[in-house]
Amino acid sequence: MAYSAPKTVLVVGDSLSAEYGLPRGAGWVALLTERLRDKKMNVEVVNASISGDTTSGAVSRIAALLNTHRPDVVIIELGGNDGLRGLSLQATEQNFRTLIKDCQDAKARVLLIGMQLPPNYGRSYTEQFRTLFKTISSEQHVALVPFLLEGIAEHPDLFQADRIHVIAAAHPRILENVWPYFYPLISGK
Repeated sequence: MAYSAPKTVLVVGDSLSAEYGLPRGAGWVALLTERLRDKKMNVEVVNASISGDTTSGAVSRIAALLNTHRPDVVIIELGGNDGLRGLSLQATEQNFRTLIKDCQDAKARVLLIGMQLPPNYGRSYTEQFRTLFKTISSEQHVALVPFLLEGIAEHPDLFQADRIHVIAAAHPRILENVWPYFYPLISGK
């Protein structure tokens, strides 16, 4: 039996991927690593997520991450902090385009993870923010998880006291939201 080289998955995200407020190893990225191991898949997961990160922050560090880790798949879980800070949606879109192009130029497949905002920025901004993920995904021909917190956002008991970050009990559901879009990229199926 031939040994295949390990594949590498790079997760570039914000606090929702960086285990903010959680015990180490309780977040969805750690659960993804466990699932891949349980399935006997030869995959290394590198979590380069930073709490508070924005799309512009990720643009500034993506080249070094791609060069260092040479990933087969990059999961981009960003945008929430851009939206919560009321940043320009056009700038956020352009940052996503840059991130995706850089990943694709490095021969990595990309999974973009959609996010939604609470309504405090007004209906127009909130709706435009929600749809920008689908627009970018379609335009750039990348896989999209429609909403990371699907089945979670409507349950206040699954959030930490700040009402932004979810508790550890929500992270298995996050993994279930990501897995159907991620697995075809890593397995080639």
